[in-house]
Amino acid sequence: MNKCLKTSTFSTIVIMAGGKSSRMQRDKALLPFKGYSSLAEYQCERYKDDFLEVYISAKNNKFDFDVDIIEDFCVDSSPLVGIVSIFETLNVDEVFILSVDSPFVDKEVVEKIYREAKNDSDVVIAYSFNGLEPLCGIYRKSVLKSAKGFLAQNRHRLQSLLEVVDTQKVFFEESHYFMNLNYPKDYEEAIKSSSNI
Repeated sequence: MNKCLKTSTFSTIVIMAGGKSSRMQRDKALLPFKGYSSLAEYQCERYKDDFLEVYISAKNNKFDFDVDIIEDFCVDSSPLVGIVSIFETLNVDEVFILSVDSPFVDKEVVEKIYREAKNDSDVVIAYSFNGLEPLCGIYRKSVLKSAKGFLAQNRHRLQSLLEVVDTQKVFFEESHYFMNLNYPKDYEEAIKSSSNI
């Protein structure tokens, strides 16, 4: 496999890009962003000096740049399916998971989560005054059994998994880091904001 990243501070990051993007009305992972052909490419490139390996979790390889894809193991798509697929594909004990539509999460956020992570936590995720950020944090392979159990019951809600495993929350006062691009107006606002960075 050709690795997107070669030198690192951390081990493995997976960009989650398998969502339906129904509210955006187009595939948000493929939206152009900050001079890159897509949000997915932007997210991959910006972490290439911080992680040894970077992957994208998606239903299929829909991207026009060189990146390793972890394809969902079943037709149904959800973050929970992605998490199971990740740990059944990669020989790793933990990964950093980040949603493709969170372009303002930066290196400082990632570093703080790693710095505060406890060794016995199954999941270490960010939260702010806006609430939990389940797709911004460290997931460890210890969640795999519970995640597979939920999927066997056709339960795809990620919050349900976080309620039964040891979930550590790392607080951030600044909630702007976690702006998600769910609607066209969010994308337009992000484009304007990014031009000022």
